[in-house]
Amino acid sequence: MNKIWLILKREYLTRVRNKTFLLSTFLLPVVMLLFIFGSAFFAISSKEKLKKVAVTNDPGIFRANLKGDSVSLIFDFTTNVDSTSFSAKGYDAVLNLNNDSVTRKFTIHSKKQLGIDAQGLIESRLDRAFEINQLQKKGIRKETLDSISKQSTGAFTIYNRLTSEKGKSQEVNAQLNYGIGFASGILIYITMFIFGAMVMRGVMEEKTNRIAEVIVSSVKPFQLMMGKILGIAAVGLTQFFLWIVLILVLSTVISAFIPHELVQQAGEMNKNMPMGGNNALALKLMDVKQTISHVNWIQIISCFIFYFLGGYLFYASLFAAIGSVINEDPQEAQSLMLPITMPIIFAFIIMASNLNTPDSTVMVWASMIPFTSPIVMMARIPSGIPWQQLVVSMALLIAGFLFTTWLAAKIYRTGILMYGKKASWKEMFKWAFRKS
Repeated sequence: MNKIWLILKREYLTRVRNKTFLLSTFLLPVVMLLFIFGSAFFAISSKEKLKKVAVTNDPGIFRANLKGDSVSLIFDFTTNVDSTSFSAKGYDAVLNLNNDSVTRKFTIHSKKQLGIDAQGLIESRLDRAFEINQLQKKGIRKETLDSISKQSTGAFTIYNRLTSEKGKSQEVNAQLNYGIGFASGILIYITMFIFGAMVMRGVMEEKTNRIAEVIVSSVKPFQLMMGKILGIAAVGLTQFFLWIVLILVLSTVISAFIPHELVQQAGEMNKNMPMGGNNALALKLMDVKQTISHVNWIQIISCFIFYFLGGYLFYASLFAAIGSVINEDPQEAQSLMLPITMPIIFAFIIMASNLNTPDSTVMVWASMIPFTSPIVMMARIPSGIPWQQLVVSMALLIAGFLFTTWLAAKIYRTGILMYGKKASWKEMFKWAFRKS
């Protein structure tokens, strides 16, 4: 055990002091936050300005009901504007309502292409104006319609509560659970590839440089493999912890430096949102904040750490076994890695395609099988699962890790000292299951 600890310590310190580790650890949170805040900034700053649209050839059903606003659109019904003179008269576009009164396909002329938001907004305002006109034809007065519109500005909200067999009730949010599950699953998916490949490259380098021959004269091949795997796992946990701390600190600092004018501009945009405007948005944010506070973060974080380590250890030993049989040809690694990487990719496909149905048969079985459970189970946990399934999944993953470690150790023992011969999976299994 002492020798495993020494190898673990060497692997950990060597990689933590590496410039690549330091750059990726400190630069990644900065790049992520710049991307998020930059996207939000450009989305707000590039918001289309107020457009003044001339409306011509009204068939008589839009003038009274086609309404603009003071932020995005102003409609001006006129008769002395056409597709060539609208720009000279101060309009951004001219909307011709007399193209096809049957299919309701109209033409709008503009100097610059209309954005998707602007075109969609004009179409929705036309639909609303036509709807009001049809209701008025049925005898409903305009004052009544205006009164109904004012009363229906607030959107209905449904709160989903799960009731257990014992009668306990717990509020859940499908969108939040979807986001947490997807983020957890994809993080484990990415890290298993990154750190598994790191283990494989480390073993390959030691073998090709003949360092392994010197090391195995003092320690057993199994101790060497376990020390390397556990050392890189410690590096991964350290990097995750530093990322979380840095993201929290940097997001707080960046939020403090957001210009007040930008916040006001976002507020003005929210005021003009349909279905309740700023009040509805504020209520929605309060609901999300309240739902987040009800999430069992202790369970999610503890399960994430378990499945991150369990999934990594399950696959890292196999990556180490592959690294031990590769000589100097990188193409060997690609062909031997395929049977290992396919279950990881398959697990991600199952998670992504069935995340809306976490209790489906496919998701349940995939969350039990060790080859797919690290990714799929983390996608199910935020939505709530029976504790029996969680216990079985964890037990099978531990058993799977012990089996793959035993299998990989037997392959590693032979492969690490074998040179000049390409190994196949058939030969590797012979090494694994031979008696001596």
